Amino acid sequence: MTMNVQQLEAALEYTFHDQRLLVQALTHPSYLHEAGGSAGGDYQRLEFLGDAVLGLLLAEMLYESYPEWDEGDLSQLRSRLAGQDVLADRARTLSIGDHILLGRGEEMTGGQEKDSILADVLEALIAALYRDGGLPAARSLVIRLFRALAAAPESLVLGRDSKSELQEFLSSNGYPLPEYLLIEESGPPHDRLFRFQILVGGAVLGMGQGKSKKIAQQAAAAETLEKLQANIGQSA
Repeated sequence: MTMNVQQLEAALEYTFHDQRLLVQALTHPSYLHEAGGSAGGDYQRLEFLGDAVLGLLLAEMLYESYPEWDEGDLSQLRSRLAGQDVLADRARTLSIGDHILLGRGEEMTGGQEKDSILADVLEALIAALYRDGGLPAARSLVIRLFRALAAAPESLVLGRDSKSELQEFLSSNGYPLPEYLLIEESGPPHDRLFRFQILVGGAVLGMGQGKSKKIAQQAAAAETLEKLQANIGQSA
């Protein structure tokens, strides 16, 4: 895999003052290992920083876009926007996979198309923009990539069947089946808004909302699944 710096800068709509940051953001640990190490390093430290920068900028965007929403609703949408599948999808719109520096083994197994790698690299690129051009540079990319999705949050759950994924996860980990509880239905007949809670073993584990019951249930399932997976990852 080779990197075309000018092509990627054009996609990012930003020209780096320090292109070493851009190279680092695109360097997978496997490439660095095969190359015998480099002063530039791989993307992992930038990914750590980019996760925080992305969270801040998404929070800022949602805070300004939805002045009537409470903290819980804002947090739910921010978490969904920052989910691995959404980040990977955003990375694909920039053709980031074409520029990632991978080790031979990782490249042969399709690493440039793996959601986990694409999501990590996008966060690293956001950090690289922040380090090179400050918050305005990072903000410009985040708004361009996420504004349309944030404006139509119900679209975030249409590309996956989170209800089926949640049921499979619960079953394989010894949990009882989920219960979907409609807790609120509001708005005029032509613009209804539904909110669902998910109960597992009597405990509320997630909540979601949407313009239809199906969308709201999918949103609740996505949040619940992410919480359970995170808890298992922390206890591992």
